[in-house]
Parts: sequence; structure tokens; C-alpha cells
Amino acid sequence: MQKISRRSLFQLAGLTTAAGAGVRASISLSANAPEAHTAHTATHAMGVVGRVTSRIFDPGTFLRTWNFSDLPEDRRAKYYHETRRPDGTLLREYQLVAVDREIEIAPGIFFPAWTYNGQVPGPTLRATEGDRVRVTFVNQGSHPHTIHFHGWHAPEMDGSLPAHEVQPGGRFVYEFDAEPYGLHLYHCHASPLKRHIHKGLYGVFLVDPRGTPRQPADELVMVMNGFDTNFDADNEVYAVNTIAHHFMHEPIRVEVGRLTRIYVVNLTEFDLINSLHLHGMFFDVFRTGTTSVPSETTDTIMLCQGERAILETRFRYPGQFMFHAHQSEFAELGWMGLFEAVEARRDT
Repeated sequence: MQKISRRSLFQLAGLTTAAGAGVRASISLSANAPEAHTAHTATHAMGVVGRVTSRIFDPGTFLRTWNFSDLPEDRRAKYYHETRRPDGTLLREYQLVAVDREIEIAPGIFFPAWTYNGQVPGPTLRATEGDRVRVTFVNQGSHPHTIHFHGWHAPEMDGSLPAHEVQPGGRFVYEFDAEPYGLHLYHCHASPLKRHIHKGLYGVFLVDPRGTPRQPADELVMVMNGFDTNFDADNEVYAVNTIAHHFMHEPIRVEVGRLTRIYVVNLTEFDLINSLHLHGMFFDVFRTGTTSVPSETTDTIMLCQGERAILETRFRYPGQFMFHAHQSEFAELGWMGLFEAVEARRDT
């Protein structure tokens, strides 16, 4: 009898979850597939089909949002406030709240996440080198949680030890200077670490250089992540910015000739590496974003968990350019999208 892998079964028949997992519905095959097909063709009818319906989280909005810039001013003031200091730097104050929340990651697939501010990834925090960052963390979740920031800070601000855990109903204030400049991240460091990260407690922490800013560009935040929907320590769904194949349905609009800067962070649990490959293009790579000199020019980059890089490129031609993980399985299970390059508008 031929053995069928767990992931092949998932692709063929949809997702069946363990009791209490909090995941419902299934991924269906294309309605355009022939009625009669062999086991071989059925096995290769890969990928999720359809659109998510909840619209609670928009990966496209997340792309170009930091410091809660997507919120109306009255709501934004609840989570972000900045004050000019005598030396010209800013005090940037944030509120992050841990909340248990079910999120839709693929059509009809709901995942019982642990979130910062109700979303996965958490809100992108952005400061300039030398700014003071003050984050009030409130734990409204059902488990102890913390926030561990990558970068320079005192040990008591690290959020990594059992003594640092914030119990349900508790709060803690993290405070430190934003340094070094570069592309960083934050995540829960409570034990077991792999579970707290996989469940969704992570986000991007971006620190801009002071003095000589980066060249103006169209800037995009892209977080590579995966979801183990049946909790067997193996992902069934992959994505960039959480929702499988979102950018296949809604391509990322960019301008031909304009500098495009991509802040890409890998927060995929259970897989040793993840990757990004861009079709028809090459890009300059600034590993960790802590230098102004690119380390390589390529069309594919591999990152382990927690690694990140700034990618810069200019689209030469109009049209659609595919991007995806170059692990084919990841791409077929949701980690694939399109850029839509358009000619810049010229006023007549």
C-alpha cells in the first residue's frame, strides 16, 4: 500500500485538526480541476484556493505601516506617542498588549494565535538611532509572556529569564535607547520559546541611522512565517505577512525605476531556513541592515529564524514579477506572491 505523507493528505483532503486545536474548515482544491484524475495529478494539485473572509488583518496594509500609522489619530494616540528631547532625539512611547485571538491564515483556516495587539505579526515599531524607546507591555493573554528586543539594552530589559515573565493581568515597562541602527525584531521569550514564537508573538523593530539617512525609497515590511495547524511541530501553512497567497490575489504595487526597499525578517518556526526568490530581478543585500554597503547582489536570499536583511532594487520593466520561497513546498503551501510594477505617473 502506498504511503501518503501528512502534507500530501493535507493538500488533497483539507485539514483535519485534533480536538481543541481551535482550527476549523479546510483548504479545497481548485474547482477547475478535471473530475477524473490520477493519484499523481491529484497529489500535485497543490496550494490553497480562494480568499480569506474575516479581513481582520490586511497583509497589504501591514507592508507600509509602522508606529500605528494606519490608525486614526485618536486611536493611534492610545498606542504611540513621541516627544522631542533637548538633544533632538525623540522619546517614543508604545503600548503592546498580549491577547489570545483566533486569526484566519488561509481560506477557512482559523489559527488560535497569541498576539501582540491582536495581530500576527505584531505592530512594526520604528525609531531613529539614539531615540529613547519606552514600551508598556500589558499581558491580557492566558499564559506568561515577555518581549525580547534584538539590539543593545540592559539585562533587566531583556525579557528572557523566568524572572522576567509577565503573568496574565500584569504589566512591565521596557525602556532603552534604539541602537544599533538596522533591521531588528522583537518576540516573546517565555518558555517554551518555540511555542510562544510559533503562536504569533513576534514583530519587526526597525532602527534608522542617524546623521546620514537611507536614500528615499518605497519601503515594504515582509515577515516570513509559518503555522503548525495541528500542533505536530511541522508547518502546514506558510506565508509572508501571515495570510497564505495573499499577494497572489493582491499584487504589491511598485513603480518602475523607483528604489524599492524591502525589510525582510524570517520568523518561521520548525524549519531550519526560509528564503525569498524574486523572478526577473536582482537585489542588493544589506544583512541585518547594520551597514550602508551591500554584502552581495543576488536574486535569492536564505535566512534562518531571527535572521533578517534589507533588500534594495529598482524594477526595470512594467508587469508582474513573482516572488516566493525557493523551498518549493513552502511556495505551494502559501508562500508566494506578485509585484505589479507600473510606470510612474507623469503630470502633463
